[in-house]
Amino acid sequence: MPRFFVNASQIDTERGTVSLVGADAHHIARSLRMAVGERITVCDAEREYLCVLDAFDDEREVTARITESREVSTEPPFRAHLYQALPKGDKLDSIIQKAVECGVSNVTPFESAHCIVRIKPEAEEKKTERRRRIALEAAKQCGRGTVPEVVPSVSFSEAVSEASKADLALFCYEGEGTQPLRTVLSSFAASHDDKVLPEISLMIGSEGGFSPDEAERAAAAGMIPVGLGRRILRTETAAAFVLSCLVYEWEL
Repeated sequence: MPRFFVNASQIDTERGTVSLVGADAHHIARSLRMAVGERITVCDAEREYLCVLDAFDDEREVTARITESREVSTEPPFRAHLYQALPKGDKLDSIIQKAVECGVSNVTPFESAHCIVRIKPEAEEKKTERRRRIALEAAKQCGRGTVPEVVPSVSFSEAVSEASKADLALFCYEGEGTQPLRTVLSSFAASHDDKVLPEISLMIGSEGGFSPDEAERAAAAGMIPVGLGRRILRTETAAAFVLSCLVYEWEL
């Protein structure tokens, strides 16, 4: 069943209808070629609405009638913030897609010492818009209740400053001085109030990993250097791997 994300203002609870406009209306009417009586799912981050298409106003607006409303049940019991060093080529597209499927809440690309790709301010707006579309499509495909946010790229210092504010700040590092990820997650889960949604950040390096200086700066900011096992993971694998470990610890 096609899934769409809307703002709360688009839902009329008194009339029991949802208004879909702009690109969503065009997608329903033209791309999907749907008709009155067909069913869609609509989410507003807190609730999920099963709807029947009720009326079409050309491609400008589609009105759907709500037949069932329920709480969103597909979001993980944690908020994961991914800080991903800029990789080469189109790897970030796949990283964002898989991270959304694994339950990430938001994604912040950043530039580190070993990145080959560098931030180009003149192209950042266009790149961020594209990355947000990838997150949106991934959220629709996997049945998320909300669309994870993708923000413009930042510097390493900015990434560490933000990531270190989380309840659990993981700095994924293949160098010395790390703790096993399993040990850190188990210890945190045992001590954290399970009634409070934990905020967890994870920083992943680029193809060349992090420099020793960056590892020291992250540790000084309060992040925990963690190892991801006996094998060195590619940058396009690491984020989904860590997020899967979070899902295993808190959700499965």
